[in-house]
Amino acid sequence: MTGSVSAYKKPLVAIKAIDLAEDDLPDKTWESENSYRRDQSSIIKRDSDSNRLLSPVVQELRDLIESDPLIQRLFTDMFREIPRQPCFDTDPSGRLQIRDYKALLRHLDDVIVGAPEFDTKTLMGFPINAVLAFPMATSSGIRAFLNEKVNGHIRKVLNTWATFLSSPESRYVLNSDPNKGWLGATALSLMPNFAVDYVCNPAAPHFGFESWDAFFTRRLRKGARPVESSQDNTVIVNPCESAPYRLAFGVGAHDHFWMKDQSYSLEDMLASDELSASFYGGTVYQAYLEATNYHRWHSPVSGTIRKAYGKPGAYYAQAPTVGFDWSTPCKSQAYLTHVATRAMIFIDADDSNIGLMCFMPVGMTECSSCEVGVSEGQRLEKGEEIGMFHYGGSTYCLIFRPESKVRFREEATKAGAGSPVLKVNSMLAQVGQLLKDCT
Repeated sequence: MTGSVSAYKKPLVAIKAIDLAEDDLPDKTWESENSYRRDQSSIIKRDSDSNRLLSPVVQELRDLIESDPLIQRLFTDMFREIPRQPCFDTDPSGRLQIRDYKALLRHLDDVIVGAPEFDTKTLMGFPINAVLAFPMATSSGIRAFLNEKVNGHIRKVLNTWATFLSSPESRYVLNSDPNKGWLGATALSLMPNFAVDYVCNPAAPHFGFESWDAFFTRRLRKGARPVESSQDNTVIVNPCESAPYRLAFGVGAHDHFWMKDQSYSLEDMLASDELSASFYGGTVYQAYLEATNYHRWHSPVSGTIRKAYGKPGAYYAQAPTVGFDWSTPCKSQAYLTHVATRAMIFIDADDSNIGLMCFMPVGMTECSSCEVGVSEGQRLEKGEEIGMFHYGGSTYCLIFRPESKVRFREEATKAGAGSPVLKVNSMLAQVGQLLKDCT
């Protein structure tokens, strides 16, 4: 079933009153299509309005679901397969769990014209992932979110949202509300030395950021993260502000990455790139970024770009063996390196003991925009910016040849829950000699 979108007009929603300083308020056109703010509880209340017109991009997704029998069955069954138990009555963000795909579409329709408020709950800044956390863990959800046609339409929805998040209208969440503002006391406590480390103007409205995405992809001030051992080509620096997730040696060309241990499978990770064989038996280091971390990438070595490109993939995939995960997709991060939207940046390092290596940023759910900022043949100095993530938390891998014999600093080997966040451009590893003191 399809519906006309020519007469589409976004329904107006009551704005929830919150305490904000006058300078923090957005433009007073409260009922503008692209500048109102919503309380998610109002979204749930309006879910009964099943006949409301959807925005064109969400209507396209509905048309796909309802014109393809297999996809419609998967989107229907993924909600039916969520257990009818009290712990599943609310999603991981604490809000009433959506129970059918039409309610999901209405939720998407609301999300793409707003910016995520800061909060300290699970899945901070992930309003789509929060409602899909349980559906994507079901057998039907796992199949649906690996479907190429589904991911093609989800990409369009996320691109539409990205347009809003890059607009001035998205700044209304960049305020000093102590609990919900990204520039409030609670949020800034998770981003210490914010005004000192990042390019911003605390005296200006929204700290001078032109959009929510400008805040998210904020730049470091000169000298805030000096490149450690900048003249020593044997030293590999951390490409992102991130916490260690996993370190694996002797990684094979093919493995069962969908099984419980989520073993790395190089041919799948690197999408059968012609350079994949160079890394058979090599080392993979994976780390992750929180929503409050710095999200630009920096080159881990000095060298020359051999190849750099993006690889489209899944957006809301979850490892089949994980089950219901209240922090999804955190427990699926190794699996996602094989199936999610990602990029590959192959670098010929100046140090021959490192040689060819690969930096592979991986998008997770809402944050699936991997912007590559380098091109083939480009010369890089260690610590130079090479790209960025947009719109959420993320993960990445560094992949080394078996000949490289990389030795990692002790903190990088302490992967898992509670891992320390290692600063970008700090020493991560070394080749050719005993590892230097990194304390």
